[in-house]
Amino acid sequence: MIKGHVHSLETFGTVDGPGIRFVLFMQGCLLKCQYCHNPDTWALDGGKTMTLEEVLSEIEPYLNYYKSSGGGLTVSGGEPTLQAGFVASLFQEVKKRWNLHTTLDSNGFNDTKRIEELLDATDLVLLDLKHINDEKHKVLTGKSNERMLETAHWLSDHGKKMWIRHVFVPGIHDDEEDLRNLGRFIGTLNGVEKFEILPYHQMGVYKWELLGKQYPLEGVPSPTQEEVDRAYRFIEEGRMESMKVKISC
Repeated sequence: MIKGHVHSLETFGTVDGPGIRFVLFMQGCLLKCQYCHNPDTWALDGGKTMTLEEVLSEIEPYLNYYKSSGGGLTVSGGEPTLQAGFVASLFQEVKKRWNLHTTLDSNGFNDTKRIEELLDATDLVLLDLKHINDEKHKVLTGKSNERMLETAHWLSDHGKKMWIRHVFVPGIHDDEEDLRNLGRFIGTLNGVEKFEILPYHQMGVYKWELLGKQYPLEGVPSPTQEEVDRAYRFIEEGRMESMKVKISC
């Protein structure tokens, strides 16, 4: 019987895809983002073990809300692709039983060849691009961004719908050329329905303290609206520049 390691669940999610959604947070992540507000999801062997049927029984009572609002099921994390077999089976089953819309909230740090079955059962990918500059990405997350960018290209090439998200941390994401380069990269992709900047916040600091970990961004403020607007402007300028090149080719 297939089982998954689950961190937590939310029955009325409104920001993780269209409509009202059941959001399942899987346990385990290979990135160590400095701003992570759920470091308790990092451990691969943590969380609660649940069967497919146990998860489905949590979803079923709220189906009318999900269907009537154009919502569905979102699986997040941690990093859900680390449990691709379980999530793929879950997506396949909610489609078969209830024809539910499926969304995968991922950082893209995986080999697409290993998760194709999961991606085939996914209607929408929320792709979190942490940093476009590889060296800065390594400092921020502990890993290269190469796999993330490869995942974005794969989704683009295979006709998958994407919402791209980018957490903005003052002092880490405000370089003008980085922002333009992020826009230029997004402009090369097909299927991007939405781009969102998620302003950095400190709401997860207490979890670092509970785990006995030193919080790397101590004292870093949330961005101002002006900083966020500036970032959007440079990203959009880069995206338009890239799209003009794509059209002319």
